[in-house]
Amino acid sequence: MMLVLGMIPSVLMIVAPILIAAVGGMICEKSGVTNIALEGLMAIGACTAASAHVLMEAAGFGWSAWTALILGACIAGLFSVIHAVAAVTLNADQTISGTGLNLLADGITIFAAQILFAADRTREFKMGMRPDGFGIYPTAYIAVVVVAAAWFVLYKLPFGMHLRACGEHPGAADSVGINVARTRYIAVIVSGLLAGLAGGCCVLTQTIQYTSTTINGRGFIALAAVSFGRWRPAGVALAALLFGTAQAFTIIANMVPALRAMPSEVFNILPYAVTLLALVVFSGKNYAPASVGKPYEKGAS
Repeated sequence: MMLVLGMIPSVLMIVAPILIAAVGGMICEKSGVTNIALEGLMAIGACTAASAHVLMEAAGFGWSAWTALILGACIAGLFSVIHAVAAVTLNADQTISGTGLNLLADGITIFAAQILFAADRTREFKMGMRPDGFGIYPTAYIAVVVVAAAWFVLYKLPFGMHLRACGEHPGAADSVGINVARTRYIAVIVSGLLAGLAGGCCVLTQTIQYTSTTINGRGFIALAAVSFGRWRPAGVALAALLFGTAQAFTIIANMVPALRAMPSEVFNILPYAVTLLALVVFSGKNYAPASVGKPYEKGAS
């Protein structure tokens, strides 16, 4: 029992960024826009948060970790405008647009690190975010708030109904006066903000610097959680918990003597294997919004 309880903080630390990014992806797809750029946006947020924290920590700035977290979210939100312009205004292929943003993030984060620190990574910071008395990082509580807020907005506020209408029947939404383009822009930018927040949460709890492997597929795992969770907040939360736990198994294995002898590569591939297996086994009825990934022109039927 003590062993299981000891694993909880590590699991929550790894689940939190995946869950936050997945909620952003869910909101975006609920509006009708596919956002496979979650990986790149998480990288932008992580690089920004790590860089800002290092510089502010060196200058003796208080609350540097929290300020860096906010900056990471904001910069990623700005980068998501690129995807919004391409997907919503220019009616470009949303998969290609997201892929382009991922590739851009790969280059621009390393370029920024070279400019700021003359290396292909940020300088190491002394201390990231601190856990509470139970060993749980505040990012876990942030993730819970994000899920609850997303549920409330999507299902209890008029804006949430409008957003879901834009993803299901944009023509009908347009005919009753809902601005489809504006709603989708907001959804894409919110997904960028949350992905950037997730990247910041990742780098400030799980490592001491940003490198090109910091995110390491977490954005794609978050995207899979959206599909596996059937585009609903509770489902996405459970899917993120499953995939995050699989990713945390490398840490968990070190706590279990019987598993320590196994090659670490087995545990490194586990989260991706579990993700693929879950999507294959539970890929039945399509629960995706009817118009997700489909460009919409005002006045079209």
